[in-house]
Amino acid sequence: MPGLSGRILVVDDNKVIRQLIRVNLELEGFEVVTAADGAECLDVVHHVRPDVVTLDVVMPRLNGLHTAARLRSDPRTWDIPIAIVSACTQGEVDNGESVGVDAFLAKPFEPAELVRIVGMLVREGRQRQRERGPERGAEDEDGESDGGGGAAGRGAPSGGVAASGGVGMADAGGE
Repeated sequence: MPGLSGRILVVDDNKVIRQLIRVNLELEGFEVVTAADGAECLDVVHHVRPDVVTLDVVMPRLNGLHTAARLRSDPRTWDIPIAIVSACTQGEVDNGESVGVDAFLAKPFEPAELVRIVGMLVREGRQRQRERGPERGAEDEDGESDGGGGAAGRGAPSGGVAASGGVGMADAGGE
């Protein structure tokens, strides 16, 4: 799949895992920006304007599920595809689906599965933009968004729970 493109915001409190995700995505042609937790994600998301956000669940200050809910409730970010990359419990998967998470990837994961899911979400996000027209990203000169919507206008999450891969991440220092 070399030659993929898109800007990905990777959010994980574990520096080693952030770097692992970054390297695997950059090797496939993605531009990657990282944040250490949900609060930092919300601080940078409007400037970064990612095509996809990946979120860990267990993080300090603001966890991944609350971050996803905040992204979905903001008219400027409600339509950005979100993937949870975490050691998910079924309850977290259910909660993630209820706030509009698009895909789940269980840690430890196979790098090829990470790339596949992120590539799929970039394509789906771009398709939604084409179908809807230039709403997201159409900001006035004062930085106000013209687009709107909300989680209620989104379809059901298109992802699903991806199978765990065999990369031994347990020694990397937690989630």
